Amino acid sequence: MSKGFFKAMAVLAVAAFTMPSALAETRVTYKSAKSTSSYYQMAVQIAEAMKAGSGGDIIVTVEESQGSVQNVMESRVRGGDYVFTTPPVLVRLAQGGKAMFKDKSDPKFDEIRALFPIPSLTMHFVVRQDAGIATFADLEGKKILIGKGSFGAREGAKYLKLFGLEGKVDLANVELSNAVPALKNGQIDGFVTAGSFPAPNVIEAAASTGVTVLSLDDDQIAKTKRTKLVIPAGTYAGQDAPITTTSLPVVAYTTTAMAEETAYQLTKTYWEQKTSMGAAAAWWNGVNDGLMANITGKIHPGAQRYYKEAGIALTAAQQ
Repeated sequence: MSKGFFKAMAVLAVAAFTMPSALAETRVTYKSAKSTSSYYQMAVQIAEAMKAGSGGDIIVTVEESQGSVQNVMESRVRGGDYVFTTPPVLVRLAQGGKAMFKDKSDPKFDEIRALFPIPSLTMHFVVRQDAGIATFADLEGKKILIGKGSFGAREGAKYLKLFGLEGKVDLANVELSNAVPALKNGQIDGFVTAGSFPAPNVIEAAASTGVTVLSLDDDQIAKTKRTKLVIPAGTYAGQDAPITTTSLPVVAYTTTAMAEETAYQLTKTYWEQKTSMGAAAAWWNGVNDGLMANITGKIHPGAQRYYKEAGIALTAAQQ
């Protein structure tokens, strides 16, 4: 064969070893929530942040989900490119074969590993400033919208019962999507909503009507068996003091099938991009390393590597 042929082959070999993107690209599937939810919007933002922060080396495809239980169930059969979101409590229930996972236990659930926390589902009890409501006891006889079928609706009903208000509050038959207009025109005295803070409907209500978001005391929080969360002063218009409420932590998970380097890069890029994500959507500003305490199970070794580099302490149970 000619010398020219061998030279051409040498050039091709060098090119194959030095091509940066196509062969090194990491593709991940991120299973989130319904496309109409704020958590789906967060998933899209994470996908964009991963691409930007990695220079295009990490490509995240967002998948719609019908809920956190589905996300956990799919972890049994998905591969090492699978990332999903769910409250840590559901992972514990799956691994214990309890509640909605009864008779559905699987050894694969024990391979679930955490990557990083995302904004928590935060309870808001929102009332008109002129409704004469300063505490939960003041809700008696008032017209309150809690919605139906959602986490916030279930929690709202649960809290009213726990605080001795069951049957003493006039529950409005209005869709939660109409809460702000109903508050403005005086149809209701308040509404209950759950979502990452700052919540868009609470922002709108505070700016247009003037509202108070009720705080829970320590005894009330203990009764709910939920995680305490403090919404900083100034989060909403007219809010001069912090709001103490409850939350349901949400975490991004994968499984031990994910490569350590992939988990490391995902976690590192997420935290490095969080500030820029917060500039675009304020709910990311409520995420900090303090939320790491909400991860009650094991963290992926690749993610652990990042946290150790970043000086973020992990518990023995997380390692």
